[in-house]
Amino acid sequence: MTAKIKIAHIITRMDRGGAPDVVRILFEKLDQEQFDATLIYGATVEPSTRSAEFIRSLGNKAILIPALCRSISPFYDVIAFFNILKVLLKGKFNVVHTHTAKAGILGRIAARIAGVRAIIHSSHGHDFYGYFGRLLSWFIVCAERFAGLFCDKIHALTELEKQDMLLFRICPKEKIEVIYSGVEVGFLRPSQQLVDNIKAELSVKDKTRFVGIVGRLEPIKGVSYFIEAAKIVSQGSENVKFLIVGDGSQKEELEKIAESLGLCSNLAFMGWREDVNTILFTLDILVLSSLNEAVGRCVLEAQAVGVPVVATRVGGVPEVVLNGVTGLLVPAKDPKKLADAILFLLKNDDKRRQMSQAARGWIDEKFSDRVMAEKFSQLYKSLINT
Repeated sequence: MTAKIKIAHIITRMDRGGAPDVVRILFEKLDQEQFDATLIYGATVEPSTRSAEFIRSLGNKAILIPALCRSISPFYDVIAFFNILKVLLKGKFNVVHTHTAKAGILGRIAARIAGVRAIIHSSHGHDFYGYFGRLLSWFIVCAERFAGLFCDKIHALTELEKQDMLLFRICPKEKIEVIYSGVEVGFLRPSQQLVDNIKAELSVKDKTRFVGIVGRLEPIKGVSYFIEAAKIVSQGSENVKFLIVGDGSQKEELEKIAESLGLCSNLAFMGWREDVNTILFTLDILVLSSLNEAVGRCVLEAQAVGVPVVATRVGGVPEVVLNGVTGLLVPAKDPKKLADAILFLLKNDDKRRQMSQAARGWIDEKFSDRVMAEKFSQLYKSLINT
C-alpha cells in the first residue's frame, strides 16, 4: 500500500473570507486515501460557523499557534516562526502549502529549514498595488521576492496575478501555477423556503427585485459607488431593494451616505451573515464595485447559483466574469455606468435569464471545488515525484 502524502496547510487566521474557505475545501475534497492533511493556523477572532465546525472536526490535526497573527510584530513573529518550525520538524511532512502573507513568509522559510520536499504558497490576494501606500506596497513586494526563494511553486488565482508576479519580479515564470479558486456549487443552492425566509425578513412586496453587494465595508471595495448607483437605479426602476451584506470600518460612513441620498427605505445594511449563499440565491443581480480585486469570491458564488453580475473591470475580475455572457463589466469609480448596467439587466428579463444559465455552466466547468481540488492534487503529486 502506497504511503499517504503528508501535507501541512499553514494560514495566518481562519476568520471569515475566501482563503479559509479554500483551505477547508482542500481538506474536504482531496482524496483522504492519498493525502493526510494537517492545519496549522494563527489567532482567529471571527471564524464563520462552517470554519469553526471544520476546525473542531480536525481534532489533533488542527494546531493553533497563537503568536501567528496578522499584524507585524517582531517579538511574536519570531515566536510563531520557531513554533511552526517545531511542528514541521516533528510532523515530517512531504508538502507544506502556505496561505496568506504572514503565514506565507514564516511558513516557507520554516519549511525549507525543516527539509520539506515540496513547498507551495497561495497569497489569496492582489496586494502589490491599490491596497496600500507606496512604502508598504514596496515592502510587500520585497518580502514576497525574498520568501519566493524558499518555495517550489507560487499559486496564482488568475493569469493577471501571474503577470503581476512577473512584472514585480516576485519569482521566475516556471515557479508560478495558475489554479482558479473553487466554490462549493452544491452547497450554495439553498431551498426555496430559506429564500422565502429572507424575503419575509426584509418585508418586501412579491414583485420586488433584489440588487446586492457582498463584502467587507472598506475603501478598496468601493461600496460608496454602489450606493450612488443605487440612487440612480431607484429613480429609473420601481420595486428594487438594495442589499449590502458585510461589515467593516466604513459602515457608519456608508450609512450616512445612504441616508443623505434618501435610500433608507429601499436599502438594507444586513451586516455579516452566515447565510450568504441564501442571500445570493435571493438576488436578481450581484454587484461588485471594487477598486481592485484578485478574484472576488462572491462573484464566483453568485454565478454558481445563476445570478448575473455587474462588476468593475479591475484585477482578475475579467477572467471570472464573461462580459456580456455571465455579467457586465464597467469601469471602477463610475456610479453612472454601474447604474446603467444594473438598469439594463433589470429591464431585460430575457438577458438576465440567458446570463443566469450561462453563469451556472461557466462555474461548473472552470471554478467548482471539484476542479480546484483535482488541480491541487495533481500539483502536489507532481512536486513529490519530481
